[in-house]
Amino acid sequence: MLKELSIENLAVIASAQIPLETGFNVFTGETGAGKSILIHGIQAVLGQRTSRDFVRTGCKKATVTAVFSPVSETTRAVLAEYGQDTDDNALIISREISADGGSIGRVNGKAAPANLLRALGETLVDIHGQHDSQILLRPERHLDILDNFGDDRSLLEQYQHEFSGLQAVARTLTQLRKTEQDKMDRLRTLQETISEIGELDPQPQEDVQLDARFQAATQAEDTAQLAESISGMLTDRDENISDAISSAAELLNRLADAEPDAQPLAERLRALNIELRDISDEVSAYANGQLSPEEFEKLNNRRNAVNETALRYHTDADGLREIYEQAVREVDEIENDSDRLRSLAQERQTRLHRVTDLAKQLTAHRMKLAEQFSARVAEELEYLNMPKVQLSVRLTQGKLTPRGMDQAEFLISANPGEPPKPIAQIASGGELSRLMLALKAVLAERDQIPTLIFDEIDTGVSGKAAQKIGKKLRALSAHHQIICVTHLAQLATQAQHHLLIEKHSTDTSTNTEVTVLDHAQRVREIARIMGGEDDSALLLQTAEAALEAAGTFPK
Repeated sequence: MLKELSIENLAVIASAQIPLETGFNVFTGETGAGKSILIHGIQAVLGQRTSRDFVRTGCKKATVTAVFSPVSETTRAVLAEYGQDTDDNALIISREISADGGSIGRVNGKAAPANLLRALGETLVDIHGQHDSQILLRPERHLDILDNFGDDRSLLEQYQHEFSGLQAVARTLTQLRKTEQDKMDRLRTLQETISEIGELDPQPQEDVQLDARFQAATQAEDTAQLAESISGMLTDRDENISDAISSAAELLNRLADAEPDAQPLAERLRALNIELRDISDEVSAYANGQLSPEEFEKLNNRRNAVNETALRYHTDADGLREIYEQAVREVDEIENDSDRLRSLAQERQTRLHRVTDLAKQLTAHRMKLAEQFSARVAEELEYLNMPKVQLSVRLTQGKLTPRGMDQAEFLISANPGEPPKPIAQIASGGELSRLMLALKAVLAERDQIPTLIFDEIDTGVSGKAAQKIGKKLRALSAHHQIICVTHLAQLATQAQHHLLIEKHSTDTSTNTEVTVLDHAQRVREIARIMGGEDDSALLLQTAEAALEAAGTFPK
């Protein structure tokens, strides 16, 4: 519950320390005294949007601090989710609002983002402002109210879990289908690449090796032609050097018969002839190392094929192999995506059946819940002096949404025999206030939020109806801390803890103060609410009698 609210420099409040108690707390004061500032302060400390206009004129910042105790397990779970904790059974939340428009939130002295403050606020306080009754005029909110009435949300949670899974599969399926045509075009390109490079089957460093072999083969052909020319000159002509030397040696032998000194010359010529034939044979060996024309053409064609393909893909032989392997992998992925597409389509259908079945179960559950809800609201409305008003819930089914396939709308029949109609068509402001209080009373039986704040819920009501509202708030205070801002004595007398908001003005400044009233002060304040500035003894007696009748200050 909210134990204390401290405010500094917030609008017309310079400084206020506001203690709050268990049970029913009420704030009263004249119109314009600043009661709404308290609600704004609480909303600010719980992460709602703020404005620099809230900062008191002439001040650099406004500060609102709220102390909550005890701290529920639900609140502790939120703290743990954000990596925070509270060592004792108290939680201190503050919000600083700068005149330049910025704000800083803190939880137990540590800086905290606004979303943490909002998450904590949802477990700590439920604020019902004077305009919140408009929720009843918005059918899109009625299903939430009905679901909150149920004490078992497991079916809704199971449905939402399954629906979320269905949405995820559907999103993936849609994305895959959008890219399917692009993938088919890509698949054809990849298959052409695989066919071309696969048929070529380039080997590691093959382009380098083919170039080297081509250069060697080209040089071998030139060498062979030269060797054949040399060999021909030595041995293959009609009257070649070798034959000429042999003939000369033969003639020298005949000369030696007459001139013995010529014999060595004949021997030298025969030796020279042998050397020339050896040279010719060795030169001829160079001609034998060249490729055949068929082999050279095959080498040249392979070299051209590898180099042209590499040039087309802007790479080399090794790069061609990488492109081929990557293409094979990508084809596998695309084919797997096609398989996945079929699998996801089947999964989506399976999930759709499951979600639809859960939605039907949820509809059946809500129909039963609607009967119970209508009966409980009728009880509260009868207590709140609206015995003839009957509320019913119209459930219709449509497409699947995160909340099921149901749409809910509250209908009311103002008089017996009249058909139920949408609330907006027949409810007055006062009726809306009591309808909303009836809903709050019914829902309060289910929720675990410790503090309920009502800001001028008495709008449009008076007399016996206002007295019933006061008693209902008093009854709710048995299970929740109630904080109420009101203009009506019928509500104020029911509270166990009464605070007065007063505005004091001078020529240069305005300040609002909050005072906890004792018995005598409270009697005077109740008398003021009843009769304005008339503080006659009779009115004071009436005020005290009203407090005694409410059981607030029994004799």
